[in-house]
Amino acid sequence: MKALVYTQPGAMQLQERPQPEAAPGEVVLKIEAVGICGSDLHAFHGHDPRRLPGLVLGHEFVGRIERSAAPGFEVGMRYTGNPLIVCGTCEYCAQGRNNLCANRTMVGMTRPGAFAESMSIPAASLVAMPQSMDTVAAALTEPAATAWHAVNLSLRALARPVHECRVLVIGGGAIGMLAALLLRHLGVDRLALTELNPLRRAAVAEHARCEVVDPRSQPLGEAAYDYVIDAVGAKATRTQAFAAVKPGGVIMHVGLQDWASEIDMRKLTLAEITLLGTYTYTTADLRATVDALHRGVFGDLSWVEQRPLDEGAQAFVDLDQGRCAAAKVVLRP
Repeated sequence: MKALVYTQPGAMQLQERPQPEAAPGEVVLKIEAVGICGSDLHAFHGHDPRRLPGLVLGHEFVGRIERSAAPGFEVGMRYTGNPLIVCGTCEYCAQGRNNLCANRTMVGMTRPGAFAESMSIPAASLVAMPQSMDTVAAALTEPAATAWHAVNLSLRALARPVHECRVLVIGGGAIGMLAALLLRHLGVDRLALTELNPLRRAAVAEHARCEVVDPRSQPLGEAAYDYVIDAVGAKATRTQAFAAVKPGGVIMHVGLQDWASEIDMRKLTLAEITLLGTYTYTTADLRATVDALHRGVFGDLSWVEQRPLDEGAQAFVDLDQGRCAAAKVVLRP
């Protein structure tokens, strides 16, 4: 089968790989679509020690079962899935917070991912979806669930209902775009989003219908926002988030571009700022997100760009060099 392989930092290559086998309790999916995630780009840059050259990346997928070694999972059925492979028995799994599973592994990290014509996965990781669901919408389940989980965590910490808040999203990539679309659905009409790429700024303005700002030339305002989502997670964006949030406000930290930096602990303390971190989603989030995508909560998704898997290597280069207006590129094997 064809697979897009991470061969070395800055290089992806289409290769022939053996067809995967379905171990007991697993299925083999024929991949219909798979999205390129920011973490895939992080690996492409050689910045993720967990993802080593020779790996097939890709964890935002939808596919159809072509071989099954799991009772109840029939050949021909379509599924999306949870790329986090969890144990189901640790304290976090028992609490329904399986995104924090102490024994988790991951598709596209510890085992081959979905940038391929076929992929094996434990059947327990599959997430049911309407069989008629749009393929691109289904492939967006994973990133949309990340935004869904982050926003819902934030809602518990806000002093007032979110539709009363002035909200800032930092970053117009997929998570920032999906968060903005969800916030608009929740009734937020005082919403701004920052993005450096002018192509993406235009796409966000068109589809999310919010104020879009280039932070290099348009000041955000000091202590101006009740709720800030940092969907980038760089040192500079953390600084922006702390400057922009109002006393008593909430910062939701989603992105993780830089793994360490200073934060303004004085403002955090004296202004009673709530700083939250979030990691992926629970299975319940994934199921809720499938339903939301199918119902059109995130809009028509016409901003998503589709390319053949054969053009995947070039898609990585285009995303890396800022030549792509789309916040999400989906590859079709």
